[in-house]
Amino acid sequence: MTNDVRNIENGLTLVLGGTGKTGRRVVERLEALDVPVRMGSRSAAPAFHWEDATTWGPVLRDVEKVYLSYYPDLAAPGAAEAIGSFTRQARDAGVRHAVLLSGRGEDEAQECERIVQASGMDWTVVRASWFAQNFSEDYLLDPVRAGEVALPSGDVPEPFVDADDIADVAVAALTRGGHTGEVYEVTGPRALTMAEAVAEIGRSAGRDIAFVPVAVDDYAAVLKEHGLPGELIAFLTYLFSTVLDGRNSLPADGVRRALGRAPRDFAEYARLTAASGVWNT
Repeated sequence: MTNDVRNIENGLTLVLGGTGKTGRRVVERLEALDVPVRMGSRSAAPAFHWEDATTWGPVLRDVEKVYLSYYPDLAAPGAAEAIGSFTRQARDAGVRHAVLLSGRGEDEAQECERIVQASGMDWTVVRASWFAQNFSEDYLLDPVRAGEVALPSGDVPEPFVDADDIADVAVAALTRGGHTGEVYEVTGPRALTMAEAVAEIGRSAGRDIAFVPVAVDDYAAVLKEHGLPGELIAFLTYLFSTVLDGRNSLPADGVRRALGRAPRDFAEYARLTAASGVWNT
């Protein structure tokens, strides 16, 4: 596909999940481009809560575009209903373009994609594989630091995608022409098993980090003991038992189609993250 790379008019853009792994990167990039940004999060003013529809109207006021990121995940119960209600309200408020962060291989996420596609707004879908940053900015950070990562993933490979690539694709869709009506499946350039990914991290960090395969039920029990929210435990159980079954093992070309360059490799992510010191004990 050949994208029209001319700048298009950039009005106020709402970034939902503006403090999250992808949302904060989208905010940073838009601000660097001098695009007016409103952050949609609990800590922003006005505050945004997915579970409180009365907060939606204030954040949508005067917004032309929205980066639509749903917490905890589009596969969570109630996501489709929330996406449907929000997109209707966004359309009625005058939003012209929605860029949806979706999940690769998730039937529930693709139901949400169809809702956005039928919303009456221009749309772009960024359908992402497993985030590399789950190892450094999420629930796997502490296990990596402790030197042992236990996951119920078996030998199924995953083409981990860098959150910076996701943000680059989203910002291109929000600020430049040629991306309306596109579904970009964004992945890394090669697939690795969880054990291979952990080994790559260990090499980059100069440490011995063990990978331990565990049963899904045992994994869920440990997460509960550590106090993770029930909705997150349910999503992770679904992810490991259903989505990570091999359906997503092949890399896709979404980053190259959207940006005209190759996606970042997991090895580069591991090297740069190790250099930051975040994995130091």
